[in-house]
Amino acid sequence: MNRSEFLKLAFGSALTLKAFQTSAFAGFSQAEGPFKLAPLPFDAGALEPHIDKQTMEIHHGKHHKAYVDNLNKAVAGSPMASLSIDELVKKIDNSTPAAIRNNGGGHWNHTFFWNILGASGGKQPSGNLADAINKKYGSFDKFKEEFAKAATTRFGSGWAWLIVNGQNIDIVSTPNQDNPLMALAEKKGTPVLGLDVWEHAYYLKYQNRRPDYVTAFWNVVNWSKVNALYNAAAKG
Repeated sequence: MNRSEFLKLAFGSALTLKAFQTSAFAGFSQAEGPFKLAPLPFDAGALEPHIDKQTMEIHHGKHHKAYVDNLNKAVAGSPMASLSIDELVKKIDNSTPAAIRNNGGGHWNHTFFWNILGASGGKQPSGNLADAINKKYGSFDKFKEEFAKAATTRFGSGWAWLIVNGQNIDIVSTPNQDNPLMALAEKKGTPVLGLDVWEHAYYLKYQNRRPDYVTAFWNVVNWSKVNALYNAAAKG
């Protein structure tokens, strides 16, 4: 799987690498720079009642936008300004400036997150991914338990992920805006499912009830996209 193919799957079928870098979010002024905030792939209210419209508007239009704007400022005049977001994230290690690590990860993670969500959620994985989950965890329900554990026990802010590494799948969590693609990741792999467990992702509706938010998440997973990401990643 080449980079363009992965980006089309992870960041929307209409987004080529060039389009991902240049598409703009209508109605918002953005800082000058190579990275742009793409529109949500669905209406902000489409995930109601599981994720509310106001949270989506703030999460995307303010939090994600801030990561993009701050990333553009952080890479200005540096060699990283010429990289795609995919290339940049994979180069992040412990020597990377915090502003690039945090905002680069924030931009990649959120773009990925929007594109594995959908109003037609609430179903289950199918095909090869379902087989891999049943083989590793015994059942989809057991997989959900393990994923929920990773999401609810992540101290402070971070993410829970399902990753592919070769023919293997694993559930991992990362702090802050780190992800398993980064060179510094404790356990590396290609994300095919991710859940944002920063409080800004759920606090307006769920307050401190993170487990309730994690349970609601299963109603808005776009399994057709996740299945496609798994199939592409498993091919290598």
